[in-house]
Amino acid sequence: MDIYQHFRKEEKPFIDQVLSFREDVALKYQRKLTDFLDPREQMIMKAIMGNDPDLIYGLEGGADASERKRAIIAPDYEIIEKEDFQLTLLEASYPQKFVTLEHRDVLGAFMSLGIRREKMGDLVVQDGTIQITTASEISDYIKMNLTGIKRSNVQFDEKPLSARIESNETWSTKQTTVSSLRLDVMVKEIYGMSRNKASMFIEAGQVKVNFRTVEDTSFSLEEGDLISLRGKGRSRLDEILGETKKEKYKVMTSKLN
Repeated sequence: MDIYQHFRKEEKPFIDQVLSFREDVALKYQRKLTDFLDPREQMIMKAIMGNDPDLIYGLEGGADASERKRAIIAPDYEIIEKEDFQLTLLEASYPQKFVTLEHRDVLGAFMSLGIRREKMGDLVVQDGTIQITTASEISDYIKMNLTGIKRSNVQFDEKPLSARIESNETWSTKQTTVSSLRLDVMVKEIYGMSRNKASMFIEAGQVKVNFRTVEDTSFSLEEGDLISLRGKGRSRLDEILGETKKEKYKVMTSKLN
C-alpha cells in the first residue's frame, strides 16, 4: 500500500521523516523523541504508526488539551513516561495595565531568537501572565535571552507542568453546507465574507493552513485542518459529515471567539 496516496504532496517530507524514525527504532532498539508536532502532523504519525506489533508511540504536550505535542517512538517492551518527553514550562509576568501583549507578540519575540517553531509547544498569554511549553533542551537559552517583549521587560522562570494555565479561549461550533472543500469556499463560509474577498486574502498570503501559508485558493481542506486568517482569528474544519443529494458537503466547523 502506498502510504503517500492518503496524504498531501507537500506532506511527503514529514512522512519520510516519520518512516525513517520508525525504521531506526526498529533496527537499533533505541527510542526517538521528536520536536513538537502540530495536530495535522500528529494525525499523520498516528496513521503511519498504526498497530505496529513491535513498536509503541506516545504524544505529550504538557496537558490533555495541548494542541502541539512531542512524540516518542520506542520498542514495544519499553514504558513511556510523561517526563520522557522532556518538556519545560516557562512563565513570566508583565504589567498588563501598561502594555498589551498578544499571542503573536510573544511568538514573534521567541522566533527572533533564531529558534525553530518546532521547539515550542503551546503558548498562553492572559491576565498578565505568559506561559510557554518548550523543549527542555532550549529552556535555559530562552530564560537567558528572551528578556523583552514589545515595551515590557520579562523574566522567565521554570514552573511544574501541573501549574499550566488553561487558556480561556473558547470555540464556537456550527454545522453548515458548502459547495466545495476548497480553501476559498471554506474561508468565505467560516469568516462570513464574499468568495472574492476570501480569494484576495489567500492570494495575499494572509491565510495559513496548519501553520503554513497557503496561497492556492483551490487548496482542498481535510478533517482536522486548522485555518488562520490574519486579523480574523483561527478556525478549524472539525468533521466532514457527508454529502447532500445535491452533492454538497455537510461539515462541522469551529471558530475561535
